[in-house]
Amino acid sequence: MGSTNFIQNNQAPNRQYYQTPTTNTSPPATCPYAGPFSDADSRRDPPDLPVDHSRPISPKAGPPLFPSKTLLLSPSIIFNKEKALQSFVLQERRDFRVSDEGDLGLVEKDVVGGVDLGWLPAFPHILLASMSNFLFGVMNGPIVSVARELGFEGNSFVEGLVVSMFNAGGLIGSINSASLIDKLGCRRTIQIVSIPLILGAILSARALSVEEILLGRFLVGLGIGVTTALVPLYISEVAPTKYRGALGGVCQIGTCSGIIASLLFAIPTETDPHWWRDMLYIASVPGLILIIGMQFAVESPRWLCKVGRLDDARSVVSNIWGKDEVEKSIEEFQSVIKTDGSDLESSWLELTEAPHSRVLSKILLLLKILQFAGVNGVFFFSSLTFRDVGITNSAQASLYVGLTNMAGALVASYLVEKQGRQRLLIGSYLAMAASMLLVAYAVSSPIDQQLHDSLSIVGTLMYIFAFSIGAGPITGIIISELSSNKTRGKIMGFSFSVHWVCNFLVTLFFLQLVEEFGIAPVYASFAAVCLTSALFGKYFLVETKGRSLEEIEMSLNANFPASGE
Repeated sequence: MGSTNFIQNNQAPNRQYYQTPTTNTSPPATCPYAGPFSDADSRRDPPDLPVDHSRPISPKAGPPLFPSKTLLLSPSIIFNKEKALQSFVLQERRDFRVSDEGDLGLVEKDVVGGVDLGWLPAFPHILLASMSNFLFGVMNGPIVSVARELGFEGNSFVEGLVVSMFNAGGLIGSINSASLIDKLGCRRTIQIVSIPLILGAILSARALSVEEILLGRFLVGLGIGVTTALVPLYISEVAPTKYRGALGGVCQIGTCSGIIASLLFAIPTETDPHWWRDMLYIASVPGLILIIGMQFAVESPRWLCKVGRLDDARSVVSNIWGKDEVEKSIEEFQSVIKTDGSDLESSWLELTEAPHSRVLSKILLLLKILQFAGVNGVFFFSSLTFRDVGITNSAQASLYVGLTNMAGALVASYLVEKQGRQRLLIGSYLAMAASMLLVAYAVSSPIDQQLHDSLSIVGTLMYIFAFSIGAGPITGIIISELSSNKTRGKIMGFSFSVHWVCNFLVTLFFLQLVEEFGIAPVYASFAAVCLTSALFGKYFLVETKGRSLEEIEMSLNANFPASGE
């Protein structure tokens, strides 16, 4: 490294990379440790930090947590916002390392001590936890066969009740997930809620009456409601920072896999009207795998640290993130716990206080616009769209939808750490809006029938692909990342309970809106919501790519200090 320049400026604005020469160990006037309030005689040397063998100055290090350290060290921040000062300390300790040659430099965040374990150590644990999403896709498959054998086919009220009972269980499960997560941790909670998943599937398979199928679906919904909030939280706390977004997409992939599997499992029902029972017996297997498999999965290191099991937390971090991450990560965990308070379980009233209330309001709005962007309506109506173009086999139509959804989820996992959450979310909603306008044009314009059919199919599949590449997986990832360590369980649980309510309302009123106004105006309104969602993502969401959960929380605390600070 040269000794002529102390600062290298990257092309991006407000991004600086600091470097001191090997022949002079005292910081120059431009060194960030000097501080804006002291003269040259009062400057202090940088603190002793671990030796780092990773690559030196690099423009790939990513933007700093704060755009300007001068702004961060303003008197109003230092003397009035303790949490912001802690954010600065964490940022400095993460960004600056002393190499074995004595050079001080900004190192790449994605390399720790020259050893990057990658995503593979955490992947088996995350894949196992996502098994519940697979079950969610499977359980929604055989409804038609169940209705035919139990004698309520064509009874719209009973059919709606059977579907709604699953949503009711999901609502109750989501709202109660927070207490289980705070007290028992993610691993034990997944094992416990797998019990109603198994019992519900078996009871549904043995059902001889509507009442039994209602109870079975309620139990499955209860378990799914907990895991819907729990699994994204578990993934965010177990996955390495560099791969958190990509591994967060495993939830969506699990759901898509379950839907496709349910279609394949349903093939024998064409010749065997009782096969749906065997299918539901098979659906109990993932729950059994979860109970046994999670016994060998790791617990969230952040939860372990919160309950005082520091040795276990160090062991988990060492095994899935690398030995060189241990002390730094534990220090960050403890710093955030100290800031949040030592109480193991947060209070629901804390969600009404800043900064949690502001974060929660953004999350709830994000989930509401996701539902009112027409996701469930389009998925429901897709079978009718395919029927209009001659694809009368509903299983075949659903397979096209499922494969498109799966393709988008796979692409999202690849792009999320390259493009970032915010950009992918905005692009997703813009593409969804264009898709809705395309379908609205196709069904309302006097065009050739063949062109009408082609535009309808292309628009529907494009919408599904756009949803699965951004709005679908990214929403769950962002919710867990923006939530604080102390309130993450309650924010996730409450948010997804609202999600279940919105899901129920859209499903209930979608067909009535279509009958009243027609499909074109309804789809046009979905497009308007998608455009609004894109604007919301651009101006009200922050980019979380490449930041640890602790960095994100400290940054939000600095922007939205708690009352009285």
